[in-house]
Amino acid sequence: MDITAPVFCGIVPPHVLDKLARSGDPVIAGPARRTLQADAAQRTGRRLTTVLGGAAPPAGPTGGLRRTLYDAGNGTALPGTKVRGEGDEPVQDATVNRAYAGLGATCELLRSAYGHHSVDGAGLPLNATVHYDEKYGNAFWNGEQMVFGDGDGEIFLDFTVAVDVIAHELAHGVTQYTANLSYFGQPGALNESMSDVIGSLVKQHTLNQSAEAADWLIGAGLLAPRVSGAALRSLKAPGTAYDDDVLGKDPQPATMDDYVRTGRDNGGVHINSGIPNHAFYLLATQLGGPAWERAGRIWFDVLTGGELPVDADFASFARLTVAAAEARFGDGAEHEAVLKAWSQVGVPTA
Repeated sequence: MDITAPVFCGIVPPHVLDKLARSGDPVIAGPARRTLQADAAQRTGRRLTTVLGGAAPPAGPTGGLRRTLYDAGNGTALPGTKVRGEGDEPVQDATVNRAYAGLGATCELLRSAYGHHSVDGAGLPLNATVHYDEKYGNAFWNGEQMVFGDGDGEIFLDFTVAVDVIAHELAHGVTQYTANLSYFGQPGALNESMSDVIGSLVKQHTLNQSAEAADWLIGAGLLAPRVSGAALRSLKAPGTAYDDDVLGKDPQPATMDDYVRTGRDNGGVHINSGIPNHAFYLLATQLGGPAWERAGRIWFDVLTGGELPVDADFASFARLTVAAAEARFGDGAEHEAVLKAWSQVGVPTA
């Protein structure tokens, strides 16, 4: 498969940063504007890399982790100064250690649950940069590596504090090397949803939680104390993750009845992802137990099965999950649970 660098994929949606940038408080608006400018530069850089045919880094040996952590020193040159390699002892910088552990936790789930080694399935070396830019309010996968900001301390804290944020961004690499879903409209929302699903599964796997015990939040602990909110997104109850005077209200819909048609945010990729997110939550909690074992297996089979088109909409993805459930588990509880979950969010499977 021809792998090209994707559009810049950040955990914080541009509509959120835009709202913060228009805040009357310069302490909040300044870092948000700076983050938007840095993100715009990254998007331009990724397009140029794609056009010029940027080569993918060489894969490592299958099954072996190869993590390298870099420090940007609050600059924007990537990757920065190497600060920790695979197998090295923890360093004094907790941010470095959290990023290192988060990369490992993500790869451990992929390997142990799905037999998938690193993001490409063949042991691709993983590079990550911390302390990117000054008060940078985002984390992103740029097609080649992970990058984490420190946050502004007013709205966002350090972006390595939540393992599901690390896993979410790394999962964009998994999608890039498998289905390579387009980053606009419904395929883009599916791209974002797959990252939220994998992020949730990594957190639950790390905590050894069942689907019933999990909080199903993306980015819990990332928002600063002054923010009225629990996280960036909720798979359990899309639209309820935050409701803040400055940050605004979580705009995610849970069903197709409230689908948002917009040209912003690449056609609402971070917004309408709430619909497939909620379908996965409904499936996982109906089946019960560890969500990565059955619900996650079905979703991962579709992502990596080779039948998901790059321009897939919700309905085509849903139909493939129905087929995947039956192929792996037969015409039983899993098959019926998938049908019910998509019906509850208003996505047809016939």
